[in-house]
Amino acid sequence: MILTVTLNTALDITYRVPALKPHATHRVTEAIERPGGKGVNVARVLAALGHEVTVTGFTGGATGRTVQDGLTATPGLVDALVPVEGRTRRTIAVVDERTGDTTQLNEPGPTIAPAEWSAFQEAYEDLLATASAVALCGSLPPGVPVGAYAGLVRAAKAAAVPVLLDTSGEPLRRGVAARPDIVKPNADELAELTGSHEPSRATQDARRRGARAVVASLGTQGLLAVTPEGRWRATPPARLHGNPTGAGDSAVAGLLSALVDQLPWPTRLSRAVALSAATVLSTVAGDFDRAAYEELVGRVTVTQEVSAA
Repeated sequence: MILTVTLNTALDITYRVPALKPHATHRVTEAIERPGGKGVNVARVLAALGHEVTVTGFTGGATGRTVQDGLTATPGLVDALVPVEGRTRRTIAVVDERTGDTTQLNEPGPTIAPAEWSAFQEAYEDLLATASAVALCGSLPPGVPVGAYAGLVRAAKAAAVPVLLDTSGEPLRRGVAARPDIVKPNADELAELTGSHEPSRATQDARRRGARAVVASLGTQGLLAVTPEGRWRATPPARLHGNPTGAGDSAVAGLLSALVDQLPWPTRLSRAVALSAATVLSTVAGDFDRAAYEELVGRVTVTQEVSAA
């Protein structure tokens, strides 16, 4: 079982409009509503790849019940969300059909009480007993300590469960110091963590800060990985146009899937890049174009650059 943690779960609402114009009224051509948050997106992709996945985090209010109903209806997913008093947030994505650009509006999430945080930590440690890997993903809701991910990383390591961390800002900084097996920042998160805008230097620096492996998302340029086994750059065969929302989450799913399948790093990166690219062709986060993925995975270019320090 792969465990995904989404402390700030969401109900994702995607609106498609012919053209997005400021200060104008828009006619929505399509509306899609589904469970969301980075770890939930990761879980959905993993389930589509055939893995058994348990989703945990927080849920609250009518929005939270809608999220849980959506999880229960998804084959391969197990709902282990912890109830809280506050209401689960909503995220609104407005897709401009003319340009393909997406405008995102994210609510902050419910305030988590100390007793609710303690209840989650107990549930998390119980779930680790049967987990083959764990992904810690996304932002922290109000009330959760800024060092929360660092503690969750340490708990996973104590249980001998490989752990991937995908967050940003101070939670990432503290989480890296707890020595996760993999961190997966994007270029902006990597620069914020290290102070360097040069990806090669920044990935090395991030690894020196404690992560066993760093896999940086570089947008259309693919992934740059620095690992104990070597350093690789993985690039898609062509630039794909579409909705990039959730592409990074699909890359996380690809990395985790290949990790539990015990595949070598170049194959892990090929899977991650192909899933990320195939997600750009999907209309909503947490989905990917399977035909495109199967066609792309053999065409991803993975180049070993230098041995990691």
